Amino acid sequence: MKDILSQSEIDELINAIVVGEEEITDVPEESSPTAAKEYNFRRPDKFTKDQIRTLYMINEIFAKLLSNFLSGYFQSTVSVKIMSVQQITYEDFLLSIPSPTLLTIFKMAPLNGSVIMEYNNNFSFPIIDLLLGGMGRKTKNTRQLTDIELGVLKKVNEKVLQNMALAWEGVLKIDPVIETLETNPQLSQIISPNETVAIITFSADIGGNHSLINLCIPYVTIKDKLSSLTTQHWFAHQQHEGTSPEKETINKNRLNSITLKLTACCGETTMTVREILDLGERDVILLDKKVGNDMEIIIEGHPKYRGQPGIKDNKLAMLITDIIKGE
Repeated sequence: MKDILSQSEIDELINAIVVGEEEITDVPEESSPTAAKEYNFRRPDKFTKDQIRTLYMINEIFAKLLSNFLSGYFQSTVSVKIMSVQQITYEDFLLSIPSPTLLTIFKMAPLNGSVIMEYNNNFSFPIIDLLLGGMGRKTKNTRQLTDIELGVLKKVNEKVLQNMALAWEGVLKIDPVIETLETNPQLSQIISPNETVAIITFSADIGGNHSLINLCIPYVTIKDKLSSLTTQHWFAHQQHEGTSPEKETINKNRLNSITLKLTACCGETTMTVREILDLGERDVILLDKKVGNDMEIIIEGHPKYRGQPGIKDNKLAMLITDIIKGE
């Protein structure tokens, strides 16, 4: 509340101004109000900026793991990149995805509730084509997935969720387990339509086919573990894990379980296109190796060993005779 001057104080102030003892200063204008920020009280934000940032970092790692896994699993170039993390209502999420589409509903123990991974047909059908021996082509006509195709995709989803668990290790130990697969978004009412969800969107490229993957994490599912979903907790955990002997052992075990393609080369030669076209039954192709010479054993395109062919338990086998140095 402003002070009120007495009549004598007013007179003294006027006399001082007349004499010149006081300077008249401009009265500062009231500062203009700041621009209003829209806020919907019916749909409040429940995830903080720090939690959204941590979700982005987790799923950025998940995208890299998924790219490496799918490229090796399908023996084809697959690129997955994170695009955005946003929070919307579950109803808005269902309205934003096409129908039909593939919805993988799964648990993320120890979290309560369900989570959804959505793949559109531009992602699902090239995967099916690759797994069945094709070149990764997508279908021209939109159609529902068959029961056989759903069974094939469920196996792939189980592998995808294993990579998700690896990405979340820096924040939370999770054990994803598939509950069901759906193709109609309207049949996937796992929570109330007005509940807030975090939507993580990925871009995927399989053999030139561009598609989107959406991961939907409801707030009610993850709210009990939100204290762990901060950058401070993330970096503290990373520093602790970086010096842990147990972590080093786990990483070594993972590396030891990676499958590699091993090829035994019995010899090479050079031929013209005409010579290849003229080949027929019982023709003989001469190689650059003599009988009894060691064969090269190649791992993922790199010569690693030399060996002799033979038979073991009624199967063709290779006896390693030397290690190729310098590789």
